[in-house]
Amino acid sequence: MLWFSSKAHTDKREAWLLFGLIVLLSYFTYVHHYASPAAFFWDENYHIASAQKYLNGVYFMEQHPPLGKMLIALGEKTVNANPIDNQFINTDYGKDPPAGFSFAGYRLFPVLLAWMAVPILFGIFLLITRSAVLAALLSFLPTFDNALIVHMRGAMLEGPLTFFISLALLAFLLCLEWRDRPRLFAGASILFGAAFGAAFMTKLTALILILLVPALFIRFRPQWRQFRTFAGLSFLAFFAVYCTVWHLHFALGKTVNTSLPDNGYYQASQEYKSLLAQGQTSSLLAFPIMLRDSIRFVSHYNRGVPRLDLCKPDENGSPFFYWPLGARSINYRWETPDGQMYRYLYLQVNPAVWWSSALAVFLAVALLVCSTLSPFKEKLKNPFLLLTFLALYAGYMLTLARLGRVMYLYHYFVPLLFSFVILSLVVMELRTFGRHLIEERQRIILCFTLAFLVFAGYQFYRPFTYYEPIADTAFQRRAFFPFWELTCVKCQKTSPVAVPRNCPNS
Repeated sequence: MLWFSSKAHTDKREAWLLFGLIVLLSYFTYVHHYASPAAFFWDENYHIASAQKYLNGVYFMEQHPPLGKMLIALGEKTVNANPIDNQFINTDYGKDPPAGFSFAGYRLFPVLLAWMAVPILFGIFLLITRSAVLAALLSFLPTFDNALIVHMRGAMLEGPLTFFISLALLAFLLCLEWRDRPRLFAGASILFGAAFGAAFMTKLTALILILLVPALFIRFRPQWRQFRTFAGLSFLAFFAVYCTVWHLHFALGKTVNTSLPDNGYYQASQEYKSLLAQGQTSSLLAFPIMLRDSIRFVSHYNRGVPRLDLCKPDENGSPFFYWPLGARSINYRWETPDGQMYRYLYLQVNPAVWWSSALAVFLAVALLVCSTLSPFKEKLKNPFLLLTFLALYAGYMLTLARLGRVMYLYHYFVPLLFSFVILSLVVMELRTFGRHLIEERQRIILCFTLAFLVFAGYQFYRPFTYYEPIADTAFQRRAFFPFWELTCVKCQKTSPVAVPRNCPNS
């Protein structure tokens, strides 16, 4: 159980009003005018090309699992914003969309799911703090972070990934909350497995959620029957989502397009080629062969991904230890509509969000270490959750640190979510500041101050988020932290420490 009594509750009316406020605010930051700009940026070139293959029944393979791209295709199928959806079926990288091409359908579900992740995080904060006011103030972190917003307003995989991971985290906390209520506990277990499966079928990095299973094993002992119930139900839900998504992917891809790599076969085995020729991709008996080849293709694809090369002047990747600081920013798109001021889509963080979250991780480690080496007069309220979310954070970062391929700032979005939860836990653990006691009122003041700084940071960097014209002088005022390498078009890009001494011409 969480450290609060199950009888503790907040005023329901206040909670619903604040919940509605967060939903409304996040609608305007994430959803409003999401179809603008009507142009590709970053990985939309790949994902929309994949979505069009689903819409036209073209077989293909890709490095990511299918669910995210299927949702992108479903949005276009639902909205039907374009009379023709086959411009990019002959390539894996779409470019030069025709005049009048609409992104409204392709971006629909990634944007909606990114938006819906915010109220789910509100629910997580509410479970931890038992205060609707604190939950609403902490929800400013995902609502007003410029990096999350600009990236997730595109036809990207991170919107669905964030939603499903947030849902899995909520289900995990509900399993703890409802462990003595069998029916609700069973529902939370199923929700966890389904959300975990959907996250994993969006991006493989969601596998880090597997650490929550041994965490519950430890928490539930010696009540092994309860853990077996959780494990059985969540596994069945995970397995159902996993197999259903792959089966739909195989069933939709029936036509081989010889313009695509490997004459359209993507390194498929002879057995898979025979299944395609015979039109048997919907057969459940063929499922193991198609799944095997699809998994093998991921390894084949990743062998061709370049390594991080900080010597390249146009390198957008960054080392993992830069990410908590918000470095390095990425210029997704720019243009000068009036020939004078430029406008940008820039993956630029809100420093109030990222730096406070990084500080929370540091404080959480300090609290656990100090409570172990020199126990406090009052024990930590919930060292279990602190340790669990720190394990998720550290496990993800250490895993990605071992990868040789180039990685980007948005790969930090998953541990950033974990750090939001860690921050809420740290807020509840702080009980004194010098000689002053920290109680509910002081926590609200602290979180209100943070929310104010978050909103101010959002407004300061909003030109980079919503493609608004900005003068070079105003741009340079926002580039105050050199590790971001935030650089306007006509400015000289410099790096304080990123370029090694042995680079050519360095």
